[in-house]
Amino acid sequence: MKTMTVRELQQNIRQCVDDAQKDRVVLTRHGKPAAILVGVEGKDWEDVFYETDSSFWKMIEKRRAERTVSLEDVKKHLGIKTRRPH
Repeated sequence: MKTMTVRELQQNIRQCVDDAQKDRVVLTRHGKPAAILVGVEGKDWEDVFYETDSSFWKMIEKRRAERTVSLEDVKKHLGIKTRRPH
């Protein structure tokens, strides 16, 4: 992971964006982390949106914590008979 000051970013924006395509770039201000630049070249807008949307990831975490239902239970609930192997 590369680090760069905000001042260096202002002077070398093109290089910083190019570097971010290979690895994250941490931008610092007064020696402390201020932001992270992540390259997204080659991804579509929808992927970029969901990868960076905190409310989406909170929903995923909530869902992962919930009880799961097996396929067999779903079939029983829907009245679908399971075929037995020959």
